[in-house]
Amino acid sequence: MTEDATQPLIGHLIELRTRLLRCIICILLVLACLLYFSNDIYYIVANPLISQLPQGSSMIATDIAAPFFTPIKLTTVVAIFISIPYVLYQIWGFIAPALYQHERRLVMPLIVSSTILFYMGIAFAYFVVFPLAFYFFIHTAPVDVAINTDITKYLDFVMTLFVVFGFAFEVPVAIILLCWTGITTPKSLRKKRPYIIVGVFAVAMFVTPPDVFSQILLAVPICFLFEIGTFFARFYQPRQNDNIEDDDSHESDKET
Repeated sequence: MTEDATQPLIGHLIELRTRLLRCIICILLVLACLLYFSNDIYYIVANPLISQLPQGSSMIATDIAAPFFTPIKLTTVVAIFISIPYVLYQIWGFIAPALYQHERRLVMPLIVSSTILFYMGIAFAYFVVFPLAFYFFIHTAPVDVAINTDITKYLDFVMTLFVVFGFAFEVPVAIILLCWTGITTPKSLRKKRPYIIVGVFAVAMFVTPPDVFSQILLAVPICFLFEIGTFFARFYQPRQNDNIEDDDSHESDKET
C-alpha cells in the first residue's frame, strides 16, 4: 500500500476515533446528570410490578451490594438510551460523505424513524406489556406463595423485554433496507405474508415471557409494522436509471 493510499485511511480512522469519543463523552455526561436520581429511576421502572404486588409484598435484594449497583446499572442503560439520537447523529456524520446525494435524502429519514420506533417499542413494553404480564404472573401464583422479586433479576427481565420490543419495532426500517439493497422486494414480501406472520408468532413465543398476552402483544405490532414497512419500501427500491446521475453528483461532491 502506497503512502498516498494510507493517508485517507488514517484520516478516516482518526475521524472515527473522534466521533466514538464524542459518543462516550455524551453518555458519560448524561450518566453524571442522572446518577443522583438512580433510585428514583429504578422505582419508575419497577412501578409496573410494585403496583401489582399483593399487600404486604415487596421487592428484595439477595445480594448485599445489589441495592447500590442495580440502580446504577439501570441508570447507565438509561443514559445510553437517551444518548441514542446523538450517537446516531455521529454515525450519520461519519458515513454521509461516502453516500450519493439521493442516498443522503433517503438515509436521514431512516435514522430519525429508527430512533423514534425504538423509543416507541420501549414505551409500548412499559405501558402495555408490563402491566398485563405482571398481572398474569402474580394472579396465577399458588395461594401460599409469597411474591418477593429480587431487584437484580427484575432488572434483567425488564431490560430484556425493553431490548426485544425496541428492536422489534425496527421492522419497517429493516424491511426498507432489505428492499433498498435489492435483497428482496415489497411484492415478494407480500406474497410470503402468511409464512412471515406464522414466523413472527413463533419468534414471539420464544423471546417473550411464557404467557399468551406478551406473545400476542409482540406479534401483533410486528405484523402491523411489517405492513407499514412493505408500503414505504416502494419508495426505497434501487433505481437503475439513477446510476449515471448519482456518479456525476458524487464526483461533483468530491470536487467541492
